[in-house]
Amino acid sequence: MSVLIKPIITEKATADSEINNRFGFIVDSNANKLQIKDAVEATYGVTVEKVRTMNYGPKRSVRYTKAGIQYGKTNAIKKAVVQVAEGDTIDFYSNI
Repeated sequence: MSVLIKPIITEKATADSEINNRFGFIVDSNANKLQIKDAVEATYGVTVEKVRTMNYGPKRSVRYTKAGIQYGKTNAIKKAVVQVAEGDTIDFYSNI
């Protein structure tokens, strides 16, 4: 089981990484801050100073169709914002 699922690459996250040296990841919902810190340090070879986590619940939807009411929901996710040490950086585009 991998702790890091994928990086968050949005305009807001890119600006935050350039200005404040913070990087966002979608992580396993059962991972704690120490596991996230160890995984980022092992994967990218940087020194992590701080980890912030956020749990997002599923978004529910209802559709009214000819067949009846269709209920659905998205998956719940956990996001982590990792602040790395001054001078360290993570390059998400290096292996493209």
